[in-house]
Amino acid sequence: MKIHRWLISTFAAASALCGAHPALADNDFGGSSGCGGLPNWSTLRAALKQAVSDETSGLDFQMWATLVSRDGTVCAVAFSGDDFTDQWLGSRVISAQKANTAVDFSLNNKSTSTVFPSGLALSTANLYSATQPGGSLYGLQASNPVSADAAYAGSSSRFGGPNDPMVGNRIGGVNVFGGGFALYRGGKNVGGVGVSGDTSCADHDIGWRVRHNLGFDQLKGVGGVSGDPQRPDNIVYDIKPNPNGGTGISAGGFGHPTCIRTGDQTALPPVH
Repeated sequence: MKIHRWLISTFAAASALCGAHPALADNDFGGSSGCGGLPNWSTLRAALKQAVSDETSGLDFQMWATLVSRDGTVCAVAFSGDDFTDQWLGSRVISAQKANTAVDFSLNNKSTSTVFPSGLALSTANLYSATQPGGSLYGLQASNPVSADAAYAGSSSRFGGPNDPMVGNRIGGVNVFGGGFALYRGGKNVGGVGVSGDTSCADHDIGWRVRHNLGFDQLKGVGGVSGDPQRPDNIVYDIKPNPNGGTGISAGGFGHPTCIRTGDQTALPPVH
């Protein structure tokens, strides 16, 4: 009888702890997943559709967007078209890969660095030049492979919906062209957003607008490499031809190539 009562009390205590954990995660962006503190699927979809409508550069294609938490857990996946086949299907996983990259390689505004004492926000566009052959980060794009099980599981009928099969999983992956951003609240990195479906330059501009529309661009004062404190993790177009041939040279080391119908990155909304 005593054993029976002990089992009941132990089970009740464990259940109470399990029940309390999601509530903590909802209010703690640094928790195990933190999805509860991020925008939901319908908010992401609305922000994406508005960003696609507002951006005039690129090829004017429909887009995918993915939100991940601080630890890379996929929280929401959406598309801007009417059906999942209205966008490049390959861009679904790429958008998640970009979100994961941005959250993995951006820091909070509390830093021990003497170079970036206010932290460092890096968009995926900022990683392009350093990861090319001969660059200081060459090979980075192969360092954290995408989880194929997470990326390609489930029925395609769920792709881009509230219950997309990627949701709740960590997708991984590193992407080094435009479209991925860390999400910031009060200077704190709380997750990432990635978009894909157009040129890499348009992906950057649309992703920037998505983050702005979501209200998770509160990184004013956080360090960046763009040279523009109002847009610290903005794309940089400073690649010049290499006189020796091969990959062009970025003057600042964080450059990204231009694209077809490249937009004006200096006209993007400033961060908060």
